[in-house]
Amino acid sequence: MLKTPPAASPALASPAAAPASGHAVGVSNDEFRAAMSRLAAGVVLVTAQEPPLDPADTSAPGGEDVGMTATAFLSVSLDPPLVLVSLREGSRMDDLLDEQPLWAVSVLTESQRHIAGRFAMKGRISDRLLFEDIPYVRGEVSGAPLVGGALATLECRTEQRVTAGDHTLVIGRVLAAEVPSADGGPLMYFRGRYRQLG
Repeated sequence: MLKTPPAASPALASPAAAPASGHAVGVSNDEFRAAMSRLAAGVVLVTAQEPPLDPADTSAPGGEDVGMTATAFLSVSLDPPLVLVSLREGSRMDDLLDEQPLWAVSVLTESQRHIAGRFAMKGRISDRLLFEDIPYVRGEVSGAPLVGGALATLECRTEQRVTAGDHTLVIGRVLAAEVPSADGGPLMYFRGRYRQLG
């Protein structure tokens, strides 16, 4: 007489194949997005300047400034000073930082919500127009725009790029850091909206 083999314990069972979305079984994109929206994050503007089309020609015009709002930005290391920003794979900033190693970050204040919203728009206008009425100075190290009135600014050089799912993690060495403004609190992003701390 044939005996039915005992059912495999959950710990020994073979893992179910992940669905096409790439998430574990039972986790939808909406569920994952909703859960992560409960994690409050600071808001920064990542900026870089396109390299000139002809670097050998000193009279050639410089490339256009590019900016992108980001909430996935964090400190990685103190020695050496490293930061990380997560970019959507194939985005304009991802493509630019693949060829331009120098970039900058401006930590936005709660009064700079309009800047965050402007650079986060989908189907937006050209970056030249986006920067038009925003006060900024050009970073001495990176050449990238540093937003006036930001809580802090960092100028970075890419050390490493890591593909992670549908994003690229860009790790940068901080070459210069300043705290130009002590006024106001940070701009936060929580549950899909920009918010103030407190």
